[in-house]
Amino acid sequence: MKQPLAFLNGRFLPATSLAISPIDTGFVLGAAVAEQLRTFGGRLFRRDEHFERLEESLALIGLDPGMSRRDFIDTAEELVAHNHRLLAQGDDLGLSVVVTPGLYASYADEAAPAEPTICMHTYPLPFRLWASKYREGQALVVASVLQVPGRCWPAELKCRSRMHYYLADQEAARRESGARAILLDENGHVTEASTANVLIYTNREGLIAPPAGTVLKGISASTVFELAAELGIPVSTRPLTPHDLARAQEVLLTSTPWCLMAVTRFEGRPVGTGEPGPVFRSLLAAWSKRVGVDIVAQAERFAVRKAAKELGLKAS
Repeated sequence: MKQPLAFLNGRFLPATSLAISPIDTGFVLGAAVAEQLRTFGGRLFRRDEHFERLEESLALIGLDPGMSRRDFIDTAEELVAHNHRLLAQGDDLGLSVVVTPGLYASYADEAAPAEPTICMHTYPLPFRLWASKYREGQALVVASVLQVPGRCWPAELKCRSRMHYYLADQEAARRESGARAILLDENGHVTEASTANVLIYTNREGLIAPPAGTVLKGISASTVFELAAELGIPVSTRPLTPHDLARAQEVLLTSTPWCLMAVTRFEGRPVGTGEPGPVFRSLLAAWSKRVGVDIVAQAERFAVRKAAKELGLKAS
């Protein structure tokens, strides 16, 4: 089949036919556990860690998906292998995995089966959204919207209930064009940016991250820690405040689709020199070497994918 496939509830189907009921609990309540993965050279990066985290999140909400971790992995590999062949050479995919409790009982016919919804789909990575930021950096502001407290749901639960991220980023964009939000906890400590872990670098302490258990365990952040160790950069954890970010030599964001990004403005002021710093450049170069893909060059090459397609051209 020369079109992308998706996976829904035990079967592969054309991606254009993928449809989830509007009375699914994921839509009605936002109750959905999710993972986002990406490929490098068509291979899923840190695949096992992502599906281990998915399994842990499902256990936290008491949902048995009826699929083992091995089942998820095998399905994902088959889906990615098929869809990656449809891309231009050198391009890569994002993989979205979403599991919900299924149909919402209050809206469903009483005969409807009480079975979870399991969906996987891929998409060409939207490099246009971040390609320029590897060289320009990202602006951040502290939002008035707070991170969801741990007494609402544990920090290690990766879920799709993210209205707070949406509201925080809207606020950030109103305050500074192109800015993203940093969310604090109830004690004023830095937790995450929307969809990204936050790290700082100081000449005295090296790389510093918020303590484990206070933020979602970031798989990309774990990669940064490993690369830092290889480069001889000290890594530690402690509570971070906005003041720590403001006086850091470098502030970094890390997330699955774009891997690593430098923050060059914080609360309207330059971070460090106001340009991506040497630690960022060293870590990103090491990441590119590890995966065998020049991360910046790939993003810049395929940032114009949509325009090329509209012109009837193939990215080269």
